[in-house]
Amino acid sequence: MLSTPPASLAILRREMLRLYRRRGQLMQPPLFFILVAVMFPFAVGGDENQLRALAPAVVWVALLLATTLSLEDIFRGDHEDGSLEQLVLLAGSLPGACALKALAHWLSTPVPLIAMAALMSAVHGLQNETRTALLVSLLLGTPVFSLVGTIGSALTVGVRGGALLLALLILPLYIPVLIFGAGAVRNATLSMASGSEYFFLAGLSVLAATLAPFAAAAGLRARLV
Repeated sequence: MLSTPPASLAILRREMLRLYRRRGQLMQPPLFFILVAVMFPFAVGGDENQLRALAPAVVWVALLLATTLSLEDIFRGDHEDGSLEQLVLLAGSLPGACALKALAHWLSTPVPLIAMAALMSAVHGLQNETRTALLVSLLLGTPVFSLVGTIGSALTVGVRGGALLLALLILPLYIPVLIFGAGAVRNATLSMASGSEYFFLAGLSVLAATLAPFAAAAGLRARLV
């Protein structure tokens, strides 16, 4: 059962190894993020104040879109090798497996992008308070991207052109996270408290962690059973 720590660790290790073997696909989100970070100053121009003001919002949007690039791969490997059908048959274990897949995706995509965002914020000269608010909001909010993305990946697994459909399904659900994340950074820039935004982001992540694995499991059963 997935409820035992050894079984959970084994599945998580398997997912991380599978992602590592697909290094080409794994590198797409960081490359996309780097391209946005490099091209953004050319679009803004030489105004450093405007650049610092817009950089946190650009980081949030770029990280959101970069994360979306890899969501289709969450269940694609299992679907291609036939193991997804076996996983669906283990009805009691399926939500736990979906939660572990979301965790593996978060560790392999948003977490490295957050590290890159920290470097980008330092390069653009953001103040310490703004940089701290940006990183804290990203850590609290990005689990929603992976958890909700697992639902979209489950609903579109095996669908031709599923990447576009997946984006259309989940991007509207990311808007609250984007609003509260950008709001936390804006408050820090204005020397205002960001605690309420942090609580909302944490609450959204807890809500997603509670409901998304079961919704993803139901989506897989609807698609494959």
